Amino acid sequence: MSLSDYKGYQLRNRVFAGFLTICILSVVTSAALSFVILRDNAKKQSKTDMQNKTEALMASLDYALSHSQVQTYDIPKVLGNKIYEIADINKHDIIIYDLKGNYLLSNKDPNLVEQKKMPAKVLKEIRKNGKKYDEKSYDEKLGASIISSYMVLKNNMLEDIAYIYFPYYHNESAYMSVFRNYFGYIIGVNVLIILFSIWLSWIISNNLTDAITRFTSMISSINLFDKNLKPIKYYKNDELNALVKAYNKMIAEIADQRERLSYIEKQSAWQEMAKQVAHEVKNPLTPMKLMMQNFERKFDPNDPHISNKVKNLSEIIIGQIDVINRVANAFSEFAQLPQKNDVEICLNTEVRNALLIFSDENIFVHANQEDIRMRIDKDYLTRIITNLVNNASQAKSGERKSLINVDLEKIEKRIKITVQDNGVGIPADKLDKIFDPNFTSKNSGMGIGLTMVKRMVEDYNGTITVVSELDKGATFTISMPCNL
Repeated sequence: MSLSDYKGYQLRNRVFAGFLTICILSVVTSAALSFVILRDNAKKQSKTDMQNKTEALMASLDYALSHSQVQTYDIPKVLGNKIYEIADINKHDIIIYDLKGNYLLSNKDPNLVEQKKMPAKVLKEIRKNGKKYDEKSYDEKLGASIISSYMVLKNNMLEDIAYIYFPYYHNESAYMSVFRNYFGYIIGVNVLIILFSIWLSWIISNNLTDAITRFTSMISSINLFDKNLKPIKYYKNDELNALVKAYNKMIAEIADQRERLSYIEKQSAWQEMAKQVAHEVKNPLTPMKLMMQNFERKFDPNDPHISNKVKNLSEIIIGQIDVINRVANAFSEFAQLPQKNDVEICLNTEVRNALLIFSDENIFVHANQEDIRMRIDKDYLTRIITNLVNNASQAKSGERKSLINVDLEKIEKRIKITVQDNGVGIPADKLDKIFDPNFTSKNSGMGIGLTMVKRMVEDYNGTITVVSELDKGATFTISMPCNL
């Protein structure tokens, strides 16, 4: 395992652990929060219920005593039967003590009343505050908490006449049972969430680390001289997308610089050779002409064949001079292109004008706009178009009629020129050399036409490419900025 793989696994584990930790914390927090909320709600509800029952009982007792001025000793007679009705209606036990804390009356059988006298502590406290006293205890037999509520009973003159005891039973296990049921559901749901989160976090962390590992491997393998560098295809709009764009831009620049370096190297060598050839070829031109003229002056008119000799010699020498001149001019032209004179043109019109020199009726021009404007030297454009179309015309196949399509397109801020033929095509092993100086696949020609075309296109920050298939034809594509 490489170092990058090890780091990838470390990152994946951290992402996975982070997801899992968050899920577990969510489960624990939700369970604890649910417990606290249920417990507090149960206590509040219990307190509210007790308060409501207490108020209802006291209201019933006050109403029963409101018809006359009752004293402590009158309570058994006045409430003797009413206390049972009040207890039944409110479903609550009632025990009444006199002001000294002694048992006075209850809805229960006196033998079942365990507390026949109020505790001294309670009696002291209720006398002190004169209102109410609550005491909490636990009944092990019933398994419930008991809130003993003691209140002062007054007559219609608001005089203290007795103390009321309400034993309020509160089973705290009830809300725990609700919580256990709820907690069971919560645990089940959260277990499913955790399992899903484990799966999802594993997938996400794997995808993340796999992408980073792949990008790292591709970036570390970048070589300036590697022609097989391929852009990364990544369609997600996230942080990694910026990395992918930077990488793709970098390899595009590397490919462009590599091509430019290769071209500059070849171009420099051929420029020097062109200059040397031009110099070497032009030197003998004048002596050759002088020799021909001298020979003509010294010819013997009496020689019966002298006329033919002179004529033949002259034709040979003049023919060679013309050939040498053509070679010299071609290489000189390659060595130094004329000064550019950029003007704004209508590409549609200029291309059609350049094609007027071709008599072939099977040249068709297509454009995606009627008036495509750009800035370029007219001579440059004419040379580019005529050279490509001339090559396409010479590549025709003897088995079918020649057909050449010239397509002109303006796409946003770029101009695209395509020259397509249905000729013999270019062999795959020659495609890489098609723009090299002095390379030609024809029996005639000096092999610098496409080299000059490429140089002129690149002078306008453009590119030229070719695709071909044997016996089906070739397509040259030029892409340049419109410069407007």
